[in-house]
Amino acid sequence: MIVDLPGTTTSRISRALVELREEGGAVALGRVLTLIIVARPGDEEEAIEAANDASREHPMRVIVLSRDEPQGEEERLDGQIRVGGDAGAGEVIVLRVHGAPGDADEGLVTSLLLPDAPVVVWWTGEHPDDMGSSPLGRIAQRRIADSAASADPLASLTAVGLHYRPGDTDFAWTRLTLWRAQLAAALDQPPYEPVTAARVRGSVDSASTALIASWLGSRLQLVVDVEMSLSLGSSGVHSVELERPSGPIVLERVQEKVAELRQPGQPVHELALPRRHLRDCLAEELRHLDPDELFGEVVAPGAALYQANVVPLRQGGAA
Repeated sequence: MIVDLPGTTTSRISRALVELREEGGAVALGRVLTLIIVARPGDEEEAIEAANDASREHPMRVIVLSRDEPQGEEERLDGQIRVGGDAGAGEVIVLRVHGAPGDADEGLVTSLLLPDAPVVVWWTGEHPDDMGSSPLGRIAQRRIADSAASADPLASLTAVGLHYRPGDTDFAWTRLTLWRAQLAAALDQPPYEPVTAARVRGSVDSASTALIASWLGSRLQLVVDVEMSLSLGSSGVHSVELERPSGPIVLERVQEKVAELRQPGQPVHELALPRRHLRDCLAEELRHLDPDELFGEVVAPGAALYQANVVPLRQGGAA
């Protein structure tokens, strides 16, 4: 069910939610959190779809805030409520704001938050440099950026690192979960030799490539060689190579959903390594609302190193 409320106020939206519950019990109960999605105009439906899928694991209230650039027009709020099959296992409130200043965001959502429930904020595109001190970030336990969706992914990641506060995270990190798991599993097998050098290859604008290099450097106590690719059609991390006395471990994406793991004295293994969808990243981040301490350790020094070119960078071909 979708209820449109053009030219409305947040108090009218709150009353409409109560009426829906009283009339048909359409609004789901037992929700565990409020997810605020700050979406660019045109990105709302993709974000709502991801949130609806994640809500089947984490029933929640979703508040989507979409703001037009002020152009002298009269301030107006158009609202929409989605429940039932149009809202997954929760409820969706869409707020389309026209002509109002951006610092009014907190006031728009405060009355719509679930009482005594955690708050998570997700910026689908550009995000404040210091997410934790932004109006919405101050009321949230978790704050999610997506550097890959910004105009300059590496600058976005650098901002997250330089202004990191416990509770901040980035989907560029979440997309590395499968990569990190496979590399850790490979190193957890004999021979248990030290890694003497590490090399990461990825696309030239990949925030995930910078993060996996920082993670490897912090865990292995090495300066990681990073090669950035300018090839068309490539994205994300291409390959990771870990040198050991007996020979290299190489994890390389060879197809969209398949990677090869090559190790000395073993046959080549084909592994499922799909590119993660937004819904998968969102569901994973909502499973733990406490700060991601490892991300905090990796992103702050990693982003600063990357910005200062302390990690060697080269322009190369695709993996």
